[in-house]
Amino acid sequence: MIKRLHYHFLPIVSLLLLNLAVFAQDKGFKPIFNGEDLDGWKIYGTEKWYVEDGLLICESGPDAAYGYLGTEKSYKNFILTLEFQQEANGNSGVFFRSSIEGTKISGWQVEVAPPNHDTGGIYESYGREWLVQIPDEKEDILKMGEWNQMRIEVDGDEVRTYLNGEQMVDLKDEKIGKGNGSIALQIHSGGGIKVRWRNLMLKEL
Repeated sequence: MIKRLHYHFLPIVSLLLLNLAVFAQDKGFKPIFNGEDLDGWKIYGTEKWYVEDGLLICESGPDAAYGYLGTEKSYKNFILTLEFQQEANGNSGVFFRSSIEGTKISGWQVEVAPPNHDTGGIYESYGREWLVQIPDEKEDILKMGEWNQMRIEVDGDEVRTYLNGEQMVDLKDEKIGKGNGSIALQIHSGGGIKVRWRNLMLKEL
């Protein structure tokens, strides 16, 4: 009888251990998008930023210009995880340690772009431009039109990016190490862009 009970409880114990592992992995992460409104964020430019069905959506407006949605808070060292789904050409990006005046942004962008256009790479706006582009053999990691997972780790002078669990960039850069500022999502100029975002979670280091 005792032996039967022992085996009966094994699945429960396994489930509890799995839940503890998930909790430990997620410990310290907090949402920076609340799924209801743009509280904690600021819109730059005339492009469209709105919340629909719990998702954060960016969409080109009538001006078809650059647009940004930046956090009101600055973040120096952090791990950011998020998911994005692209429509049309989906040209966007995630800036870190950035500052914005009007629609002119300084800082570094983790690229979110159509296939074969370096999603996960790092671009320096109004500076050195591309710091790391993605090799051809990694261009098929992006799932256009589907939900993609991105992880961005920024710690001191080192930046690591991951797309759908695959590492895209591991960069050390002195200039990045000296930077500080907000996190910002981008709408590229040109029109016809629509990207959905969800599960924006951040852990400060």
